[in-house]
Amino acid sequence: MHPLDPIFKPKSIAIVGASRDPKAIGHQCVKNLIESGYEGKIYPVNPKADEIKGLKCYHSILDIPDEVDIALIVVPAKYVPAVADDCGKKGVKGLVIIASGFSEVGRKDLEDQVVEIARKYNMRILGPNVVGIMNNPLKANASFGPYLPYPGKAALISQSGALLIAMDARTWSDKVGISHMISIGNMADLNFGDLIEYFNEDPDTNVISLYMEGVKDGRKFLEKTKKSKKPIIALKAGVSQRGAAAAASHTGSLAGSTKIYDAAFKQGHVVRAENLDALFDETMALALQPPMKGDNLLIITNGGGVGVLATDAAERYGIPIKDAPDDLKLLMMKHMPEFGSPKNPVDLTGMADAQQYYGSIKDALKHDWVDGIVVLFCETSFTDPLEISQNIKKAIDEAGVNKPVIVNYTGGEASVKAGEWLIENGIPYYKSPDAAVRAIAALRTYGRYQDKETSKFVPYKVNKEKAEAIIHKTIGCGRTILTEPEAKEVFAAYGLPVPKGKLAKTEEEAVKIAHAVEYPVVMKIVSPQIIHKSDAGGVKVNIKSDEEVRQAFHDIIENAKRYDPHAEIHGVYVQHMEPWGTETIIGSTYDKQFGPTVMFGLGGVFVEILKDVTFRIAPFSEDEAMDMIKEIKGYKILRGARGEKPRDVKAIAEAISRLSQLVWDFRDYIKEVDANPVMAYEDGIKIVDARIILKTKK
Repeated sequence: MHPLDPIFKPKSIAIVGASRDPKAIGHQCVKNLIESGYEGKIYPVNPKADEIKGLKCYHSILDIPDEVDIALIVVPAKYVPAVADDCGKKGVKGLVIIASGFSEVGRKDLEDQVVEIARKYNMRILGPNVVGIMNNPLKANASFGPYLPYPGKAALISQSGALLIAMDARTWSDKVGISHMISIGNMADLNFGDLIEYFNEDPDTNVISLYMEGVKDGRKFLEKTKKSKKPIIALKAGVSQRGAAAAASHTGSLAGSTKIYDAAFKQGHVVRAENLDALFDETMALALQPPMKGDNLLIITNGGGVGVLATDAAERYGIPIKDAPDDLKLLMMKHMPEFGSPKNPVDLTGMADAQQYYGSIKDALKHDWVDGIVVLFCETSFTDPLEISQNIKKAIDEAGVNKPVIVNYTGGEASVKAGEWLIENGIPYYKSPDAAVRAIAALRTYGRYQDKETSKFVPYKVNKEKAEAIIHKTIGCGRTILTEPEAKEVFAAYGLPVPKGKLAKTEEEAVKIAHAVEYPVVMKIVSPQIIHKSDAGGVKVNIKSDEEVRQAFHDIIENAKRYDPHAEIHGVYVQHMEPWGTETIIGSTYDKQFGPTVMFGLGGVFVEILKDVTFRIAPFSEDEAMDMIKEIKGYKILRGARGEKPRDVKAIAEAISRLSQLVWDFRDYIKEVDANPVMAYEDGIKIVDARIILKTKK
């Protein structure tokens, strides 16, 4: 028995705060449980009532003679701790706290008090600030939502209660089948990771669908999504600056950067929905159809216009249409008049009947080249859409292959009814070609996730002790920013390639170092107070002689003193000047939800203006780092463009992965890292400049 079974498979439910007032939430919860057909025991609890909706009402949960699996708590927030304590004494296993007025309005203290009580009695909490649970397998509407959703195989978990109620109604209009609709609220205890773990094992669920504003435990979320055997799709709200602020005030949780969530979704193999329509459309596809295991999408249509629209959509959603092989074209020609087109899209023409749809779909599915099919049908005066639907299903059944088929009907009431017949028979139907292609693109995304072998991160052999000593020394000096020589020493301890260089305290020492690292050299001021060295006149480049070294040393020191007379000057860093290469940037920032993250992109204008960067959650393997490199728009530059030779992307990937280990190992100390620029060459890389910023407190 799973510890969460009492919450999601309860045999008995108490409603604490049940009411005789038909307008009260406590009344609606009792009424909904009765009317939804729940066959378990229902116990209304109200100290001032003896009967509600024909059921005996208990004055306290302690008065109920039988066991109680879960309690729906609908009393005002200030009474919830006392109710939770009574539930604990009674032996209740789970609390669904519908009451609001906790962390979402700044009363985290009250929320923490309830959690402490629940832990004392080994109870789990859903909420607070939730609508409740709508459970189709048990016919239990344990919520104040109006009715159970359209039945099916998707578990839909929402952080917004009001949106959940709206989505409940929409499941019926869109015929998106749901096993459970769950309001997760403030996540004081149970969070997305817990529910993903549970529904990954639920036999009534094929896909896990999420509406998210933020996560409380990003690491747990990532861990559970990685382990999921079922597809997960998520709509992340709060991606804009204003949207993120709204999400935080609405749920009491923090909505992190969209780039960080993108990284978490990619690493956790989560399909990302771009909007609410996409969440519904793609949830249906993932629940009803197998993943698309290759990139060869075939479109079969009876109308050229919708075929063009679908072709445009396929390019937009990342599965561009390819020309069909000749033998497949010959097969398609058997099912169309001579003026039809066997190319991709396959245009059966407006004369196509149900038999031609049947034959073309069956032959296409059995062809090895075809990985998935989008069927388009424009309603005509001489075709019966329902007959088309029946023949589509017949073709799929007789082909006997595990490939996805998605259908779009463009037409009137008859087409809608024929489309709904398809859904009832396990074939997704959509009202536009764009939605149909977007749905199969989600199946392709999940197929790519399944095909990808995620290599486990294996730590490198590094000199962690040396890096630790440098970081502790910096902290001991009361600083939060490592000097460039210190940062580069830390990098070198982790096997990150930095140029030869050393700190000089005098002109003559600088000359000796220049000889040791070899001309030409770069010279830079080293001062904890001077962060932007160029602004202070603290950088001299392309120095080629002893005399130039002496002059540069003198000028840099004088410039620094003028720039900040109070600055503590450690000396001048003398570094071999590396040749020009392709500028890239590798960095890190500490995210409150996910911990240390790593960024990669091209340097210069690409990062400053175009923001062509990608992220991952640390630590991760070189394979994951290589995926990062391939994701940026500037990847073609690294592969060689306009006569340039390819850069050493393998060396870049290793450096990214090594940095991910560094920031993970020192996650309690490191706040930000910049390796910028990282010069990429045909053979190897060099980190020309380095910055490490520490947290103000451990």
